[in-house]
Amino acid sequence: MKISDIIASANSNLFRNKTRTFLTILAVFIGSFTIILNSAINTGVNSYIDKQLEAAGGEGYLEIMTNEAVDIMSSMMSSSSEVKEYREASGNDQKSTYITDEQIEKARQIPGLESIDLIYSANPEYIKAKDSDKKFAVTNLNLMPRGNVNLDTTAGRKPDANTDKLEVALTEAYVNALGFSSDEDAIGKIVTFAVPNTVECYMVSKHSDCLKMVDAEVVGVQAPSIMAMGGMRANLALNQKIYDLATDGMPEEAKRHAFQATAQVDPEKIDEIKEKLKEVGLAAMTIDDEVGMIKVFFDAILVVFSIFGGIALLAASIGIINTLFMSVQERTREIGLMKAMGMSNGKIFFSFSCEAILLGFWGSVVGVVFSMIIGTIGDKIAHESFLKDFPTFELVKFDPINMLVIVLIIMFIAFLAGTLPARRAAKKDPIDALRYE
Repeated sequence: MKISDIIASANSNLFRNKTRTFLTILAVFIGSFTIILNSAINTGVNSYIDKQLEAAGGEGYLEIMTNEAVDIMSSMMSSSSEVKEYREASGNDQKSTYITDEQIEKARQIPGLESIDLIYSANPEYIKAKDSDKKFAVTNLNLMPRGNVNLDTTAGRKPDANTDKLEVALTEAYVNALGFSSDEDAIGKIVTFAVPNTVECYMVSKHSDCLKMVDAEVVGVQAPSIMAMGGMRANLALNQKIYDLATDGMPEEAKRHAFQATAQVDPEKIDEIKEKLKEVGLAAMTIDDEVGMIKVFFDAILVVFSIFGGIALLAASIGIINTLFMSVQERTREIGLMKAMGMSNGKIFFSFSCEAILLGFWGSVVGVVFSMIIGTIGDKIAHESFLKDFPTFELVKFDPINMLVIVLIIMFIAFLAGTLPARRAAKKDPIDALRYE
């Protein structure tokens, strides 16, 4: 009996009991559908993040904070419920999150570190168009650092870090709110930021009396992306002007508190420089490190769903074992006849193994088809709702290689599940089998 005939016969034998076979394939389908769809979402998300990283550039760019500041941020983001004993802070501990002049001087001596800028940050209270009275809260105004960090724009360019002019790149939401007719219309327009002065706001009764105004030119509008989720972008000159207005009247020592710095370094020496910075109490992250945390978050969620898919496949494996054991039991006389006609134990084992593999094959193929249909529909709905501002974001992206690998793995799992019943069928004594009623 040819191998092709054995495979065809195995496929035909599967459907002798259609209900049992259908339920087993359904169990395989549920597991494969979950895993394949998760894989497609993971591919889509990571592909989009990789494109964003590629567009952002930033080779040789580092964001720097003190180790203490990173520890505080980590503990704030942690879900740990551990209660720690109170420890009275010393004068040095209170300032441990600030980057010191001594640390900056040591950092500048590190080979490969080309430049470093301390970031003194203060957030404006509101923004308005120059010729309008409508005011809009500023949730985030971040720095556009020096160097080769790119900013994807729908109009204009990124703010210039090397000019004394005050420049800002808006997000699309602010373009509409401020009354500009289009992204292109916003370019070259003047916007006004209101900055609360820390000292005066403690002394005045009317809050508006302590607000300082600063004008900036709109030079760009950011395209929707994960890189634009941080808000508007100011150049170094505007960032410094806002900080100066906010801290005017404060002692000079109090003004020199920077939690963060940006640096340009030799891309070939990034890992070495990060280790050297650790030695002076500073932690450094690249753009890839920052966005990589988003990847980890999505991967963690998808792993959980994949585990559910794995549990479904485990249940399906038990179903395959049960289906084939029942098949062996029902076809005992048939197995005896095949052996009497000269069919070897190996071919009988192969025949039943084929049935198990085919159960995995049909279940996974149906899973591929349905996951592609559901994924395509889901992607379309997503882009009409919560992803409408991210037209290039493929939420679900099916990689043929990934799908093929998953199908082969499921078929292998099915083969392993069918090994025991197939072995039992191959070992049956032909005379006893022919006598079986």
